[in-house]
Amino acid sequence: MKKSVSWLATAIFACTFFMGNAQSNSLKTNMFLSEKPFGKTAANEPVTLYTLKNTQGMEVHIMNYGAIITKIIVPDKNEVMEDVVLGFENVADYIKDSPYFGAIVGRYGNRIAAGKFSLDGKSYTLAAQNNGQHLHGGLKGFDKKVWKMIGKKEGSITLSYLSVDGEEGFPGNLEIQVTYTLSEDNAISMDYSAKTDRATVLNICNHSYFNLSGNAKRDVLDHVIQLNAPHFIPVDKVLIPTGEVKSVKGGPFDFTSPKKIGLDINAADEQIAFGSGYDHCYAFDKAPGAYGKIAHVEDPISGRIMEVFTTEPGVQFYTGNHLNGRLTGKNGAVYTKRSGFCLETQHYPDSPNKPNFPSTVLRPGETYTSKTVYQFSVQ
Repeated sequence: MKKSVSWLATAIFACTFFMGNAQSNSLKTNMFLSEKPFGKTAANEPVTLYTLKNTQGMEVHIMNYGAIITKIIVPDKNEVMEDVVLGFENVADYIKDSPYFGAIVGRYGNRIAAGKFSLDGKSYTLAAQNNGQHLHGGLKGFDKKVWKMIGKKEGSITLSYLSVDGEEGFPGNLEIQVTYTLSEDNAISMDYSAKTDRATVLNICNHSYFNLSGNAKRDVLDHVIQLNAPHFIPVDKVLIPTGEVKSVKGGPFDFTSPKKIGLDINAADEQIAFGSGYDHCYAFDKAPGAYGKIAHVEDPISGRIMEVFTTEPGVQFYTGNHLNGRLTGKNGAVYTKRSGFCLETQHYPDSPNKPNFPSTVLRPGETYTSKTVYQFSVQ
């Protein structure tokens, strides 16, 4: 009986949510959007690859498995078009062994200490699959689900996923949507929305690995980055925040002025040692929910520039420290240590257990919204 009630509630919730959005999602196709079969999952679910393309020649490829960005093709200073994200040529490789390349991760991106948290007086236990800590939604998070196409129009697609109550240990039926939009000025935006029928925690982000040299021809250590973040979140040896929000001023974590990624990446610093490089959340000095520019990255050789804008309060800066050459990706590229970097816009890690951090709680009647934009240009 209990199971039947749960499925009924899920069906009613999903139906209500979709009806509320049906009018706003056109099903027209156009010259900016194409789609094709991209294989099947082990459960024989069909996977579709969508390609957005603007008149400047920029392309963004997205599949409904994991809502994964598989390619971002942009020009360099000589107008050579190349792919600037790490990934694979087929869905089978993403399923087999992927370090979250290009995926939407959740329900909770980043880490939760020991896979445990309490909400409204009730304790919840999650998978603790990463050094005894919960990471990126668990054993089968959003990155390993087939999302539903619910809208496509000029230059954009909207994908949706219903995470049922109790999935991976999280409470509440959660309906999540992401809309990818490619603009004429070479920006890819990700607009998220979510609703729940029971109080839950939510921290989602895109986990693309970037290499602006194109096709991982070089590592990213000579990329120059500036982060508009005066603070970072120190962690312990298993990468769980200590609860402190620390100034970056004068240390190896200071990217408030442009600096090569590799300049201090091997500094004699405890936090660098814990992360095997940079694997830390940076905290912005802006109002909660305010949209603004948080990062500027350049590859001096190709001339490519990527700027990042977000409404989120933080970004996980990760420098591909655990890529070790065992994965071969697109165009035969071997993904070695630091062949890509991530800028995962998000709330802070372990927020459910840190009351001084911005809250990640979502309650019935509320709508979660978040926006992140990756803007590309050349110098």
